[in-house]
Amino acid sequence: MSSSNPTFILVAMVISFGGSDAQLSATFYSTTCTNVSSIVSGVLQQALSSDSRIAASLIRLHFHDCFVDGCDASILLDNSDAIQSEKQAAPNDGSARGYDVVDDMKAAVENVCPSVVSCADVLALAAEASVRLSQGPSWDVLLGRRDGTTANRDEANNLPAPFDPLSILQSKFSAVGLDDTDLVALSGAHTFGRAKCSSFSNRLYNFSDGNPDPSLDSSYLTTLQQNCPQNGNGDTLNDLDPTTSDRFDNNYFTNLQNNQGLLESDQKLFSTSGASTVSIVNNFAGSQSAFFQSFAQSMINMGSISPLTGSQGEIRLDCKRVNGS
Repeated sequence: MSSSNPTFILVAMVISFGGSDAQLSATFYSTTCTNVSSIVSGVLQQALSSDSRIAASLIRLHFHDCFVDGCDASILLDNSDAIQSEKQAAPNDGSARGYDVVDDMKAAVENVCPSVVSCADVLALAAEASVRLSQGPSWDVLLGRRDGTTANRDEANNLPAPFDPLSILQSKFSAVGLDDTDLVALSGAHTFGRAKCSSFSNRLYNFSDGNPDPSLDSSYLTTLQQNCPQNGNGDTLNDLDPTTSDRFDNNYFTNLQNNQGLLESDQKLFSTSGASTVSIVNNFAGSQSAFFQSFAQSMINMGSISPLTGSQGEIRLDCKRVNGS
């Protein structure tokens, strides 16, 4: 396995997505906030010095934002008289984290470029920096999103879930214009970060006919049962990738080949008989560069889901609340 850090600069200066006339551009802030990417990266580097999990947490925030009515920073909004925050949706409550670091990033950007850069763009830049600083690929982040003024807790409760069968995952990705390659590539973000026992403990004991999930490697099952005893603490954290827990690489896919995918939704990409995703897993397991290139493109695809642009939405001054509220 290579320990190098290939950089894929994808030439996608302008993209339109999902039937929208809205366009995002890698050069959107070239005259109004030239150093925005380095500002965001600098805050992240400082955060990483005391929290090795933060990179994975930030890319998860971007994912959970984009899958709910597009990449509009709705996940960052707190409860108010007018808003039911997505932070309290089941997939986010008690597990989504990193909001304070996004606030620090936004404050640092505001200090240099006041009222210019959206919280949605800060999230997109934070996701790229999180991967790059964890020895993963880099890409030209398309920018120009504006921030939404509403949240959608109901839709947030329907995010792709670790218990979803593959067909449901495919349907949820397809609904936002993403295909099977995007599904497998973006799932590869589970090559770093942690998951609570409650996210997968159903696989360890009473998965089928009172037995553990048969797709789990037996030695890995024993390790997980020790970490997550039956009726134990569901909040105990486990490495999504037990081999290189904080490095962005393609070990996630070789783990799937070895029946060591932590989440049910992960392992099903490889263990679902006849699934189109199996060959994609094999390709990424055999070639880290193929994974990196596809992941970078899939992040661009995901980051371009239904953006607010032009006069839509606003540039929030505080990512936690709508301007004037």
